[in-house]
Amino acid sequence: MPELLGTPATGVVVTGGASGIGRACALALATAGRPVAVWDVEDAGAAATVKECAALGVAAHGEHVDVRERAQIIAAVEPSLAALGSIGGLVHAAGMVRPALDDVIDADTWDFVLDVNLRAHGLIVSALLPALRAANPGSAVVGIASIEGLIGHGGIPSYVASKHGLIGLSRSLAHRLGPEGIRANAVCPGYIETPMLSPAIATPGSREKLERTVPLGRLAHPDEVARVVRFLLSDEASYVNGSAIVVDGGVTAVGGQEFGGTLD
Repeated sequence: MPELLGTPATGVVVTGGASGIGRACALALATAGRPVAVWDVEDAGAAATVKECAALGVAAHGEHVDVRERAQIIAAVEPSLAALGSIGGLVHAAGMVRPALDDVIDADTWDFVLDVNLRAHGLIVSALLPALRAANPGSAVVGIASIEGLIGHGGIPSYVASKHGLIGLSRSLAHRLGPEGIRANAVCPGYIETPMLSPAIATPGSREKLERTVPLGRLAHPDEVARVVRFLLSDEASYVNGSAIVVDGGVTAVGGQEFGGTLD
């Protein structure tokens, strides 16, 4: 059996790091000694995450980046690389969900959601590729997909399409970049207590109804996703490539039906 390398201490870019899963990923990585660059449009939240990461003793840097804009992505690479010293990882956690309106595909909604959730991942990997190659061995990228990347949902077709696409893109990157030793994977969270989910559980009884679909009987904390992401970016996952790791408490395993927490 080949001897595993130690977990690389190269820097990681985290998009959407101002809140939710992105923030949790940045902190989990910083806890493991990984320098972190937080890219987000929410400057105050990003600055707070950067401050928390720096307090853990790692280099931390923030950049205002609208991931829909290729020019902003490219412009953020050099200062992030200078601040971290190297970039050997990416977590694309920036995400957007909008419900369908009267039509199945509303053009503005479709373009916005697909640009943030899917197109941006490809653009960022492309922009970071020279740095990822330079940081090898051990470079890896993770896209935050969703269980909606595995099933359908008539209310949010643009989101579902984007997350299916992100899984496909991750598999394609695994094939394309794997020969260089750069791994690519996706993580598919279920129902996580984040700002994105808040509207869905705001009405009385909606949280309890959602929890009944989860065999574990509860929603997840972002940290529970972040620990899986941290694993995928480490050399502990040195042979995990092209995978879509589900973190949903068992929802998709039982078909997402009203589980109820009992088999009686």
